[in-house]
Amino acid sequence: MSTAPVRYMLDTNIASNIIRSTNNAVRARLQASQPAQMCISSVTEGELLFGLAKKPQASALREAVQSFLLHVEVLPWGRQAAAAYGTLRAALELGGTPMGNLDTMIAAHALAAGCTLVSHDRAFVRVAGLEVEDWAQA
Repeated sequence: MSTAPVRYMLDTNIASNIIRSTNNAVRARLQASQPAQMCISSVTEGELLFGLAKKPQASALREAVQSFLLHVEVLPWGRQAAAAYGTLRAALELGGTPMGNLDTMIAAHALAAGCTLVSHDRAFVRVAGLEVEDWAQA
């Protein structure tokens, strides 16, 4: 009985790390994985584009972000992600452990898509049922 390969949703901090090539541990893990296993949320795409909009003169960064976006699948935000977001945000707030809205949206998207979230942000470990890996740790 074979199991399907793990699908990884890269959080914004990991995507930024890849774009800037600042962490050897992330680079090594990325190279050891299959490109088809990688994706980002459209929320992460928005965060990356927001970062570019704040730095209109950063042409090298713009080129690196655009190249990254050409090589990674961007999952669209849809009804399943929206439903997971509503449930997750309510659970976190009722539990007294709310997260930022964009992080909550990314976590919900990973849950809805059945992905393991790759992030260097420890806040995600609070999300019940979410598989989280930190590739930035050596």
